[in-house]
Amino acid sequence: MLKILRQLSSTTLALLAFLLAGVLMVGVAYAAALVIESRTGKVVTARLTEAKIDWIEVRADGLQVHLTGTAPNEAARFRAVNMVGSLVDSSRIRDGLDVTPASAIEAPDFSVQMLRTEDGIQLIGLMPETPGDSAMSEEALAEAAARLTPGTDLTNLLETANYPAHETWGAALSFGLRALERLERSKISVMADLVEITAISDSEAEKRRLEGELRAIAPAGVQLVLDISAPRPVITPFTLRFIIDAEGARFDSCSADSDRAQRQILAAATGAGLAGRPMCTIGLGTPSPRWAEAVVLAIRAVAELGQASVTFSDADVTLLAGSDVTQSAFDKVVGELETGLPDAFSLTSTLEKKEAATQGPAEFTATVSEDGKVELRGRLTDEIQRSAVGAFARAAFEGADVLTATRLDETLPDGWPVRVLAGLEALAEVEHGSLLVRADTVEVTGVTGSLETRGRITQILSGKLGQGHTFRVNIRYDEALDSSASLPTPEECAADVNRVIARTKITFPPSSAEIAATARPVLDELSAILVACPPMQLEIGGHTDAQGSESGNQALSQARAEAVLVALQGRRVDISGMTAVGFGEATPIADNDTEAGREANRRIEFVLKRAPEAVVETSPEAEPTAKVTATAELANEVGPDFSSDTSPSVAPTEKTIRPRPRPEDLEAEDSP
Repeated sequence: MLKILRQLSSTTLALLAFLLAGVLMVGVAYAAALVIESRTGKVVTARLTEAKIDWIEVRADGLQVHLTGTAPNEAARFRAVNMVGSLVDSSRIRDGLDVTPASAIEAPDFSVQMLRTEDGIQLIGLMPETPGDSAMSEEALAEAAARLTPGTDLTNLLETANYPAHETWGAALSFGLRALERLERSKISVMADLVEITAISDSEAEKRRLEGELRAIAPAGVQLVLDISAPRPVITPFTLRFIIDAEGARFDSCSADSDRAQRQILAAATGAGLAGRPMCTIGLGTPSPRWAEAVVLAIRAVAELGQASVTFSDADVTLLAGSDVTQSAFDKVVGELETGLPDAFSLTSTLEKKEAATQGPAEFTATVSEDGKVELRGRLTDEIQRSAVGAFARAAFEGADVLTATRLDETLPDGWPVRVLAGLEALAEVEHGSLLVRADTVEVTGVTGSLETRGRITQILSGKLGQGHTFRVNIRYDEALDSSASLPTPEECAADVNRVIARTKITFPPSSAEIAATARPVLDELSAILVACPPMQLEIGGHTDAQGSESGNQALSQARAEAVLVALQGRRVDISGMTAVGFGEATPIADNDTEAGREANRRIEFVLKRAPEAVVETSPEAEPTAKVTATAELANEVGPDFSSDTSPSVAPTEKTIRPRPRPEDLEAEDSP
């Protein structure tokens, strides 16, 4: 029995030892697995972090590596799995990654860049392949651009994409084309919500006009960015003339080489008694960077004398003091001016003497009457000069009846021929007036229709006569002679159109958009009015009665309005400011239940849109729009079988045409 117990105890101990060893081995294996898992997870996570992949969660399970998360795309998922496979055996990787579902491809941002130079037009950009009802196609845009510069090559680098365009794309593209028509040197970038224009104008006045026109016709919902520059004119000679006499202080001509110089000169003139807002042209050609300094000193000298004039022709300065100025005052002012003028400038000064009674002073006169007749009288040196003066007058006053009634005098002072010819050249700048040439002065008097005439005459006389020679310019501006100021207003033109249409209707065959032959005379009359009118925005609206389907009436009214637009274009009317709109049966003005009412509803309306704010001044209580309604016989409106495909489709265009700016600063520049 004891032996049996001993055997059982030995067996139990062996079994317990075996079990203990097994538990120990399992513990060691588990600990090793934990170490492997932790190390693998850290290595893989560190590598992914280094690669800036933060959308994967790594979990190590024994020898296996589980990857979970959502990849932005399939390429990113493939790259991440390959990266982990470079660290652990690919058989140990359990790929649980998802991929973000592919979203619908967005339409591209359509844009067109139009570049216009002397060599032609370039079109670059991306357009919708199917532009829609209100937008131009790529072919239509290229054709319209090519018509702007006939005889030059059009570079068409446009591409198309089959995506829908934004609702404002058509309006923005049409506006860009209208801007390209106005701007001969420009770059126009068109997007659906933005049009950027960079251009060069010929003058500051043209720059202001273009900016006003473009802002007036910019479509709603489209931002306009304008950058129009005006190069400074080259002024030769660089001229300025400031006078104080019985009429007050004024400029006959004013030139400056910078904005700062202009401000300094005008401030000095204002301090000398100049009133109003004078014109002072900023240009190129100044003889010295100290031009403004010299002019300011001279203006102050004139103001101190009280009755004098100063003329700058490049660096030549001529100061003429009136006969009422005392010799002592004259000597003081001239001495200070000579000392203060910069080195580049040369001063010639003269004090007029009180005129003594003389008989028969040597003089030459020329007159230009309102009917264009030119009379030359007075003294010339010899027969050669008489022939030269007559020929010069016939050339300067082209088409005028020139009468030469001069006498010869060999005792005339030196330089007399130059003074006569310079005076005639200056006189040719006015509409009508007179010239007086004497030994001590040249005086031009007249009436003009341009605010720039006084400056041109001053420039001619100062350049031709030279330093030290005196002259007078007495020019009056008359607005009635200004062709730009005398243009009829858009309202007056609209009223003329109304009178014509009220008298004679525009007719169409039944269910047709073709204008009847009997309506051609009224279209000719309308064209004659519109060709002579200033630019304006005009809407041509087509209206029908209520017979037929609503959609058919809409299509027919649109086609007929466009037919009127095209007919005006064919008669050399600029239709870029006009829009054809079909209203169908939506706006009746009479009862559609009667034949007379239906006849009244079949009409064309000319609606004068808003007047350009930069040009036409209106009182606060003035109406914002003027509507001109004219009936047109749209006989026998559509029936049930009408198809819109039978009428031509003409894309309507829109443009604001504006009258030229009316003159400003009349009192300041042309005081009597």
